Amino acid sequence: MQPTFFINHGGGPCFFLAPGPMRAAWKQLEDYLVGFASALKERPRALVVVSGHWHERVPTVNTSPAPPLLFDYHGFPAYTYRLEWPAPGSPEIAMHVRALLDEAGFLSGLDERRGFDHGVFVPLKVAFPEADIPVVQLSLQQGLDLRPTSRSVVL
Repeated sequence: MQPTFFINHGGGPCFFLAPGPMRAAWKQLEDYLVGFASALKERPRALVVVSGHWHERVPTVNTSPAPPLLFDYHGFPAYTYRLEWPAPGSPEIAMHVRALLDEAGFLSGLDERRGFDHGVFVPLKVAFPEADIPVVQLSLQQGLDLRPTSRSVVL
């Protein structure tokens, strides 16, 4: 089993912009992502990704076998809306994720039409350019308040 990682994705399609200040601002993160896969103890068989750009009423799992890219950024050069990263989805893994959510007591949903948003494809296109690892995206649950409550345990 692999560890869980938080991976920033920079600003929009920052790693794919022509050389300039925006691209240079994210160079350190890009270098990290280029070496990310080789730093893992073994190559992942699949990736489950939660992006802050997808919120649903209940946690929702993308079940598409071939999710398109969702260009959910604005104001960038036209060529950044033609990027390609044809990583496969995995309906089987998506159903397993949903079963785990259900076992944990979470209502959950399925979506086979939504594409990978830029919080998924931008960093993964750098880290796994071959696009040969199945990726399943999981939404955040809309409206959750993460502030500590009297019942919260703060470590």
